[in-house]
Parts: sequence; structure tokens; C-alpha cells
Amino acid sequence: MSEVPEVRPPVVTPVRVVIAVCLIAPFVAMLWVGSYAKTDPAFIGIPFFYWYQMLWVLISTALTMTAYKLWQRDQRARASQKGGAPK
Repeated sequence: MSEVPEVRPPVVTPVRVVIAVCLIAPFVAMLWVGSYAKTDPAFIGIPFFYWYQMLWVLISTALTMTAYKLWQRDQRARASQKGGAPK
């Protein structure tokens, strides 16, 4: 009797690469201190160093939410390919 090999979707997909970029971008932006270690341009009297970091709090939230939604969609797609319900 011949067994049919299980066909599994690839682990690295374009959606998963986008998820990784969404999650890594804030770390790169914050660890590259030389890019924002300055006072100008000021925004409503706040030095660039501070408002840039606060802006990344908002950007990080949006990117994390995007990564989460993409992950959910990816998991649902994988579950439907297997014929099962998503967990």
C-alpha cells in the first residue's frame, strides 16, 4: 500500500515576511539612535529626540495591529487548506 505524502504549505510566505517586517521595523528605528539623536526640528516646542520616539509608539501600535491581523488571516487560510476549523 502506498501512502500519499502530506502536502504542507511553505513556512516562509510573503505574508509572513510582511509580518516580520512589521514587528522588526520599530526595533530597528529605535536602536538606530544616531538617526534621531538631535534637537531639530522641534515640534510645538518638543525636541526631535522626544517627539520622534513618541511618534514611534503610535507607529509601533499600528504595525503590531497590522501584523496581528495578517497572522490571523494566515492562520485561517492554513486551517481552511487543511479542512479544519481555525484554533
